[in-house]
Parts: sequence; structure tokens; C-alpha cells
Amino acid sequence: MSGRDGRRIAVVLFNLGGPDGPAAVKPFLANLFSDPAIIDLPGLIRRPLANFIAARRERSAQANYAVMGGGSPLLPETRKQADALEAALAATRPGEAVRTFIAMRYWNPLTEQAAAEVAAFAPDEIVLLPLYPQFSTTTTESSLKRWDEVYRGPGRSRTVCCYPRADGWIAAQAEGVRARLAEAGDAPVRVLFSAHGVPEKIIAGRGDPYQEQVETTCAAIAEAAGLVDWAICYQSRVGPLKWLGPSTAEAIEQAGADGVGVVVTPVAFVSEHVETLVELDVEYAELAHRLGVAPYLRAPAVGVDPAFIAALTEAVGQALGRTGVSPYGPGCAGRWAACPCQKEAA
Repeated sequence: MSGRDGRRIAVVLFNLGGPDGPAAVKPFLANLFSDPAIIDLPGLIRRPLANFIAARRERSAQANYAVMGGGSPLLPETRKQADALEAALAATRPGEAVRTFIAMRYWNPLTEQAAAEVAAFAPDEIVLLPLYPQFSTTTTESSLKRWDEVYRGPGRSRTVCCYPRADGWIAAQAEGVRARLAEAGDAPVRVLFSAHGVPEKIIAGRGDPYQEQVETTCAAIAEAAGLVDWAICYQSRVGPLKWLGPSTAEAIEQAGADGVGVVVTPVAFVSEHVETLVELDVEYAELAHRLGVAPYLRAPAVGVDPAFIAALTEAVGQALGRTGVSPYGPGCAGRWAACPCQKEAA
């Protein structure tokens, strides 16, 4: 990727964020449930409800974060990714000033802070790059919408809306799976691709492409890793609505019934955080132990895997050669009502 001397490029990485200590848990949860993308109710109802839910869940959530030292590791993990991406871009774009910025949706550094930092940097070009490989109205769309609401600085923007089958993303995931399969040895195991769940009505009601893109990601990893026995499941369900299934717990139970161990692989998370370090590593590990599912192994989130950082680097370079909103790599059918590339084409 050759650059033009003197051009200032801002790359904004979006993620959900996480509380940095026990006192931040309640306001983090209040921010989360105040988002209309999460609870689709009028603001006069949604905000009091969000505060009620946050107060009710504060103690149990604090207990989960206590397992990780009191706060979420998501921000430090994302900073490592931002630093690695900035270094890769500096190496591939000599003569250009490239800086990465982190915009978290529900806790610091919030989108407003990132927007102010980008505006002070005064970029000529901006690439908006969500750290959600699969597009969803509950993640990517919410983050991008908030950015559009608060950013008032200079620069020509373009957006990478998703990358469910980006080569480096798939390669990094496949390598993690292969490493855990090697650890399992000759034991019969099933690879469980565990994605964060969403209510079914979000897929059907909003025309959200998330489920299809998760399935695309999993099929690509399975092919790259040469898998025979694998399944898709969904974790982190809350509330009374019907969510995408089967749940990860149900998939582990099925593995027990079938007499196989499992390698659990997070496929909608690129960094370690509460859903991986507590839900997968503690809660589901305990379930597997009770059911006699052995071995129970977990592939890591991709983090700063060189293949993944190379994919993000290439995604930025490709985005700088165009305008508007577009996926990076294959895997986006572009036929769902919520797809931003589809909306733009219309």
C-alpha cells in the first residue's frame, strides 16, 4: 500500500467496552441497556428500565468481573490491537501520519472522547473499523450511529462494515482450533463455535445479517481447519425472549450425550473479555465437568495474532481506496435489510 506524503489518516476501532472496576459496573450496564439497539422501547420507558436492570444485575456482574481482577480486560486488549495495527500501517504507509483511536460504546473511552481526539488530530482521511467481524444492528450499527451523532471534525470517512470471511481472520481462528485439537490428541472431540447470541426477533424483525454471517465464518474456519465434527451455538442469553440457538450449554450437553469432548471457539469476539474468561472458561467448563465432557478445551480469541492484524491492515488499505460503506473480504451477502452497504446502494 503506497501512500501520499503528508496525508493524515485516523483509524477508529469500535468495540463495546467494559467496566474498569467494581464501581463502573452499574453505569456500564445502564449505558448498555439504555441503547435503543438493545432495548427497543421509547426513551421515557427505556432509561428507567435500564437503570432498574443495572441495579438488579450489579452484584452478580461484579462477581463475574472479580474473577478477572475486578474489571474487564477488553480495553487493554483492544489497546494492544490498536498499537499493533498502527505499527503495521506505519510500516506499510511510509510518509503518511497514521493513528489509531479506540471508541467504546458503553464505557471509557466512550465514542464522544474518541471523536474529540480524532477531531484534534485533524485527519485528512478516516477509516471506521468495527472490531465486530459480523455485522449486527446491536453492535456495529449502534457504534457507527453513535459516531455519526457525535463526530464533528474534519476528514473524509469511509466504513468497513464487516469481514466475516476475511482471510487473516479465518486463518487466525483456524490456527487456534488446530492447536487445541492437537492438545486433545486422539480423544474424540467436537468443535463448538460459540457466538454471542441475540434474540431471534432481531434477525427476522430488523433484517439483521448477523446469524448468516456467523454461519459463514464458522463454515470457513471449519474448512480451513479440516474439521469433520463441528457445530454452531450461542451464548450470553438474557431475558425472556427466544434467542438464537442452540445455546452453548445445550451444545455441551449434546456433546456429553454423544460421548465426545469439546473444543470451544469464540467466533464473534476478537479479544478476551468476560464472555470468554468467565462464561466459557469458568461457567461452561464447570458444566462440562459435571456432565463428564472431557476434554474441555477453549481456543483463544485472536487478539494480536499476526494474521488477524494483517487482515485489519489490508482492510484499512482497501477502505482508503474507496468511499462509503463496504465489507472487507467475502462473506457478506448484502441482501439483508439492515446491511449498510445495501442501504447505501439503494
